[in-house]
Amino acid sequence: MALRSSDPTGLQSGVAKPSRNSRKKKKQKKRKEAIDDFPVIPEDPVAEQCGNDSSGTVVESTSENYGIRDNGNVNKISCVGSGSVVVVEESVCQNVCGFGELRQRNVIGGGEEMAAVASRAEEDRAEMNGSKEPLPPAQPEPVVNGNVANKLDTAESLDWKRLMSEDPNYLYAVHKSPAKYFLDEMYSGNSLRRTTTLGSEKERERVYDTIFRLPWRCEVLIDVGFFVCFDAFLSLLTIMPTRILIKLWRFLTARQFKRLSAAELCDFGCFLVLACGVILLGQTDISLIYHMIRGQGTIKLYMVYNVLEIIDKLCQSFGGDVFETLFNSAEGLATCSQENMRFWIRRFVSDQALAMAFSILHSFILLAQAITLSTCIVAHNNALFALLVSNNFAEIKSNVFKRFSKDNIHNLAYADSVERFHISAFLLFVLAQNILEAQGPWFESFLFNAFVVFFCEMLIDIIKHSFLAKFNGIKPIEYSEFLEDLCKQTLNMQTEDSKKNLTFVPLAPACVVIRVLTPVYAAHLPYSPLPWRLFWILFLISVTYVMLTSLKVMIGMGLQKHATWYVNRCRKRKHHLHFD
Repeated sequence: MALRSSDPTGLQSGVAKPSRNSRKKKKQKKRKEAIDDFPVIPEDPVAEQCGNDSSGTVVESTSENYGIRDNGNVNKISCVGSGSVVVVEESVCQNVCGFGELRQRNVIGGGEEMAAVASRAEEDRAEMNGSKEPLPPAQPEPVVNGNVANKLDTAESLDWKRLMSEDPNYLYAVHKSPAKYFLDEMYSGNSLRRTTTLGSEKERERVYDTIFRLPWRCEVLIDVGFFVCFDAFLSLLTIMPTRILIKLWRFLTARQFKRLSAAELCDFGCFLVLACGVILLGQTDISLIYHMIRGQGTIKLYMVYNVLEIIDKLCQSFGGDVFETLFNSAEGLATCSQENMRFWIRRFVSDQALAMAFSILHSFILLAQAITLSTCIVAHNNALFALLVSNNFAEIKSNVFKRFSKDNIHNLAYADSVERFHISAFLLFVLAQNILEAQGPWFESFLFNAFVVFFCEMLIDIIKHSFLAKFNGIKPIEYSEFLEDLCKQTLNMQTEDSKKNLTFVPLAPACVVIRVLTPVYAAHLPYSPLPWRLFWILFLISVTYVMLTSLKVMIGMGLQKHATWYVNRCRKRKHHLHFD
């Protein structure tokens, strides 16, 4: 190997300066000789212990672990050969994300001076190996988005064919023959397994609740509510006139005016509303309204009936608030002092006028609705069935697919009870019109139409409440609780929430019923002198009063006994379990 000059300027005494081309050639030659003189660096110096050098001399290898630098280890391996020292520095740097290792090797060639360095490095390595163990690899750290980066999959895990052979469930059906696919489908279980799931005992109970248990409880609740409304209607026609007559008799016999109580003021106010409503409805020409409605088409009949039904529900909801205000004013007037008497009288009169106007408006709405139903019943183009189908399915659509709470369903059941009572009043109007105007056999046809109307109404209520309970998670036991609240209301027991009570004001239906029955009584009075006519009028009124009073007693006592039995039953069973 050529010797290098120690003169940094490249000049020697007595020697001329070589040219530029000769210097480049000498440098390239020296680099090539230096590369040839370097021993071969093994891939794993630790495992092979640096092997033998090119000259046949055993090469001594040392490996030193200098610790952590930039989250990695720096290993230095020195191999001492014949006349030369090869120092291999291996820097093992672990990525913070754990993706792999970065290795850097530096090869330094030297002379005998490096032997001492190598021996000192070996001593330092021995001391460090005896004092502490190699540091473990760095743990992966979370990246910016909050996820921990995993190591890259190896080539074996990315072998798709191997993955398919290990797990045959990944095999796609396209690789199967049609016959094998068909046989697999036949013997693989339920044919609807991809679109349905296996049910549980809870799902079975839900199905039977929707079909059997809930319709029964719902119908019982609506029927009891219907009889509660009927009882209030009979109380308006029997109890209220009796109390007014007794008060007038006492006033005439004592001939001394006493302040009226709150109940007596309420009775007089309701009687005034009823009398004004009957008088104004008596001036209405029912035949004119009937022919106006009958001249409309089937679609218009449907629209008219639905508009009247919506207004009826609004009047029913607001009418309860109006009469609550009137009764509150009556209570204040009955208990006020003499100084505040004038204020409470003005307040009671204003509330009375509002209640009267509202009740008369509601009475006209119910009368128009009854005439529309009568028009559909007597028509010969199946207008009744078209009306029932369109109206009832519109009711299902408007209620079933909405979200309802438990209190809303409670109020909806009460509204269905009131609606069923209104339908009964409408059918009574149709009966009165047939008695007055029908010719030939009509009673069987009337019974059939009345049955169809009631059956459709009952069926629609059952379907509506069954699916409302299904979609809103209402158990059948909830309807038993609704019935318990209604029974407590019948017994005049205080409930926790007064809003759960059934609100029904029978003044408007009573005005309609009295209006349609008055011509029937007048048509059957005998043609006789005035005294005899007055006698027959009083006789018919008395007979009607006795019949209504008897019916009131029967229904009232029946409701009282049923309510007492049911409340006691619910007290014995805390969870209201029913086996009916």
